[in-house]
Amino acid sequence: MFYTGYLDFWFTDRPLVERVQPFVALGVRDFCVFAWRQAPIAELTATCAQHNARLFSTFDGAMGALADPADNERTLRTWAESLEMAEQHRIACLYIFSNQIDHIDGRERVRALSGNFSHAEQYANLLAQTERILRLVEQTSIEVRVECLSRNHFIGAMAVDTPQVAVDWVRRMHHPQFRFTFDSYHQQRGAGDLLTTLTTSFDVISGVHIGDAPTRQEPGTGEINFTNLAISLRELGYDGEIGLEFMPSQDEASALAAVHRLFPLTED
Repeated sequence: MFYTGYLDFWFTDRPLVERVQPFVALGVRDFCVFAWRQAPIAELTATCAQHNARLFSTFDGAMGALADPADNERTLRTWAESLEMAEQHRIACLYIFSNQIDHIDGRERVRALSGNFSHAEQYANLLAQTERILRLVEQTSIEVRVECLSRNHFIGAMAVDTPQVAVDWVRRMHHPQFRFTFDSYHQQRGAGDLLTTLTTSFDVISGVHIGDAPTRQEPGTGEINFTNLAISLRELGYDGEIGLEFMPSQDEASALAAVHRLFPLTED
């Protein structure tokens, strides 16, 4: 396994680029940054290279809505731009979402669709657009991942907001570069049923993101039984990414220690 440090959540008392070094000092050398168009991607990539680290994943905060037929040209164009950026900076993974999410007045809001489309119409458009996007993706080595975002985290409805629909999306595409990330925080807030989803979806999982609920802090600060989750991952033979997608409740070293006790990188 390997840890992915979330630059938007950790060491927030300093500029984004200056968060790489303290992460590396804790032994974390893979990173995610949100919304690449608003992030100093070139500077982050250079800083990672200086520390023998890498920028592992990101997403486009201005992708558009795959669920909205009026956004079809936009989503295809922005995905072409994201793939070009990811290849240029050797970023391994890009995240995909069903809807456009905007930050307004400090809240994350799902942008209204251009028409009164049924959920079936939204999903059909999403699948068709994903097929077009994957034709671009397969010309690269980039992995695209679906993450189920909780309906309780955002204002407004998303076309894909349950793990069942997210996994169905991945399985319908049946593409080796299109995978699912199991996110403990979003799953617990939106659907619960973590262990069943983990075991029944394991064949399409490429990443596991850690964050307790409801406060999105390290394991042990909320209601998720991470001990059972860790046991299930070991029994399933999981050996991939553990994403540190949470805000440390106190100091960062203690937060990482809480993760390491449950998800050690080596046998102690």
